[in-house]
Amino acid sequence: MDIGVLLPTGTAQWGAADPRELIAFGRHAERSGFSSLFVNDSLISPRIEALTMLAALAPVTEAVTLGTAALLPFLRRPIQAAQSLASIDLLSGGRLTVTVGAGFPGRFGRPLYALSELPWERRFARLDETVALWRALWDGADSFHGEILRFDDVPPTTRPFRAGGPPVWLGGATPAALARTGRLYDGWLPYPPDPADYASGLRTIHKAAADAGRATEDITPALFVSVRIDDDIDSGRRALDDYARATYGMPLEELEKIQAVVTGSADQVSEHLGRYATAGARHVVARLGALDLHSQRDQLERLADLIPAIRGSAGTK
Repeated sequence: MDIGVLLPTGTAQWGAADPRELIAFGRHAERSGFSSLFVNDSLISPRIEALTMLAALAPVTEAVTLGTAALLPFLRRPIQAAQSLASIDLLSGGRLTVTVGAGFPGRFGRPLYALSELPWERRFARLDETVALWRALWDGADSFHGEILRFDDVPPTTRPFRAGGPPVWLGGATPAALARTGRLYDGWLPYPPDPADYASGLRTIHKAAADAGRATEDITPALFVSVRIDDDIDSGRRALDDYARATYGMPLEELEKIQAVVTGSADQVSEHLGRYATAGARHVVARLGALDLHSQRDQLERLADLIPAIRGSAGTK
């Protein structure tokens, strides 16, 4: 079981701190035993841009996976994005993992397509073709002919550290997303509130992979989850409610209906994450439920203490 952490790159998460302290935060997380550092990607609130953050972390970390959770490719020109991702893979010595998503209805998705001057329609096909284009360019192709994206006479592009490029995961849990993950992607990073839904989703992915002639072990089963460790349950829930309102503009009770949220004492959090391990998750990306960098560090330390237990729960499944 790999345990990673989402860096607090949004202004609501680092508070009044100098954002350059995020570099030290990432390095400390690596020294504390976390196996990955992830960043998210959005225009709904001010934040350090995702690929800029990863590029800054690449030369100052040694072994951690650097990942996106999730990158929104439609915000970027597809060939330029392929270049940026290959560059980060090179600078990190092949430690990049790219989770992608197509955005959501409402203010989290459709308005961003308008800002990007792209149609909302066929967004999932565009996403899959963008990933296919990246992989073709990373393999040295000089043209690409899809239904939506078509390029000829592409100049030589930056080749990534690894042949074939970094693994690309999909964030999504609709029936269509599960089937596409099984057919096309290297990993799955959803955030279902119920571990049982995680288990059933993973079974669907494995069936789609088998039907496509792919080995199920080639698809990394990951989990995105918000975590708050606090012996005072009411205090922890109040802190998470503040986080949900600042980040999403919704109360915690609404966020818990659509995203995995784990809070409680250290033992309770460990037990709950263990349920996802039982369901098949093998890479946890934990978003720390705190609204300033000092509190983020405190939650980081608390979660770091649980890493052996969480890994042990996965090892017994």
